[in-house]
Amino acid sequence: MLSLARKFRPKNFADVAVQTHVSNTLRGAIARGRVAHGYLLCGPRGTGKTTLARVLAMALNCERRDASGEPCGTCQSCTRIWSGASSLDVVEIDAASNRGVDDARELRERAMYAPSGETRWKVYIIDEAHMLTREAWNALLKILEEPPPRVVFVFATTEPQKIAQFAAPVLSRLQRFDFKRISSTEIRARLSTVLAAEQVEADPDALGMIGRAADGSMRDALSLTDQVLAFHDGRLTTDAVREALGLVAEEEQLAILDIVSGRRAGDVFGAVARLVDQGVDLGLFLSGFGDIVRAQLAVELGGEPGDISERTRAALAERKGRLSSGDLLRMLSALGELEPRFRRSTQQQLLLETALVRFALLDRTVAIEDVLKGMGGDGSPPPPSPDRGRAPSAPAGKPGMGASASSRVETPTSVERASEIPPPRRPAAASRPTPIGTLTVEPSAAVPAAGRSSTASRGAVPVADLNAVAGVWDDMVASIRRERPFVATLLEQALPVGTSASGALALQVEAPAVQEAIAAKAVEALAAMTPWLAGLQKITVRLAGDSLGGAPAPRMTVETVRLETLAALRRRDPLLGAAIEELDLDLID
Repeated sequence: MLSLARKFRPKNFADVAVQTHVSNTLRGAIARGRVAHGYLLCGPRGTGKTTLARVLAMALNCERRDASGEPCGTCQSCTRIWSGASSLDVVEIDAASNRGVDDARELRERAMYAPSGETRWKVYIIDEAHMLTREAWNALLKILEEPPPRVVFVFATTEPQKIAQFAAPVLSRLQRFDFKRISSTEIRARLSTVLAAEQVEADPDALGMIGRAADGSMRDALSLTDQVLAFHDGRLTTDAVREALGLVAEEEQLAILDIVSGRRAGDVFGAVARLVDQGVDLGLFLSGFGDIVRAQLAVELGGEPGDISERTRAALAERKGRLSSGDLLRMLSALGELEPRFRRSTQQQLLLETALVRFALLDRTVAIEDVLKGMGGDGSPPPPSPDRGRAPSAPAGKPGMGASASSRVETPTSVERASEIPPPRRPAAASRPTPIGTLTVEPSAAVPAAGRSSTASRGAVPVADLNAVAGVWDDMVASIRRERPFVATLLEQALPVGTSASGALALQVEAPAVQEAIAAKAVEALAAMTPWLAGLQKITVRLAGDSLGGAPAPRMTVETVRLETLAALRRRDPLLGAAIEELDLDLID
């Protein structure tokens, strides 16, 4: 008994779903006698690449081909090619198992023989073409450029970028066609036709579930339908599809959404434990929950929620207004960042629970402007205390740390900021003397006199303030990268660990090669750093683990990073410093 994917494989160009831009072009080429000697069919799996390659071979060798270029699909030649049986003139090769140069040479030699008849064509279909080695492509290059008469090569691949990387000259010798992903709506329509031919009744929502699970692949959709029919005899229902494919019920996803919207963080653990006890694939649940959150966001904004069941559509409409569009957008962003790490994690339940609890506590966040307005009647915070110090001015073109509409504060003990927070990998340290044995660049070996200045450049931070240097380090490296990318790459691997009033800056690196490279590029490095670090006269580069003045190097801890980052925030933005002081705020990840 044939599977549905083989039984209902198209026998002509008109039956190929969605890919009309390819099928019409190939059919027209046959009808007008403009058949190319090589084609490259690219696209996701299960979208019709091999099917169209077979239909092309059928049309070229059909005994009763019509004037439009369509094969009859019933003659002996068409039947053998369609079923994949052996044929003298049509050869299918799996490049995954025939990828070497010897296989390519054998193919080249076989292609030199004429077809079995004067009106016939030899067609070579090479599937998974990206698996061919560079040497194999080189062996085929000449015959692809000057092939024998009435010989056609068809390469099918899901990863054309690999062919472009290893065999770029081949692409100019082939006609390339990119296949589209098949939408759930088109898959559902095709499944309805197939099941009607099989005399099987199906619920529309059940077909929609299979279409979404197929992820754009018609072959996968037919294979999944076969799987459900083997599991459940009779009408195709949503329960049968869910049970056969192990899908998560939409009711479970809506229940989790209700927990989040109801701010019931404590109920998250019981709900996730119930899913685990049911044997639910947490990865599938996370993906489905993301679809539900996206659909809810579309409902909140008055858009189209997409391909979901009518029951789910009505349920989301009832929940409109329970979560703001901003909170839903933050949830989607967090899910997108979590999913790649989630797939590789061995603690999936813990990650899922943490994310859902965080979503349930979104009501604890308020705009920072509202917090600051609550500190004074006119919205002005109290002036900073004198012992906080004066904040250094930011470099030219660098955005300030003032409050913006997108900034959020989590009260009463946390602050969540956007990209303005400097990464906590640049800890500050007390100024120490330059250690013996490190590489030091003196003024005479560094920047020419015209490029150095003991006076602070406008917007620069004083080099003697190590905290200020650490605060602007990443922004400085990003700015230098635009004009001196190699110097920026070296500075990115360096850590400022010490300064002195004389204008010396001590850097720490992990590898001796980086230490030597910075010393070799010291002239350019000092010239690039001077506009950012006022008073910079020389730099000292030492390896990590070297002692400073005989004492062991200070160890970076989470607490020191937190304290130094808060100190940098206070200096860079007095307004935010006042909020931190008055509300006793702290940093969160």
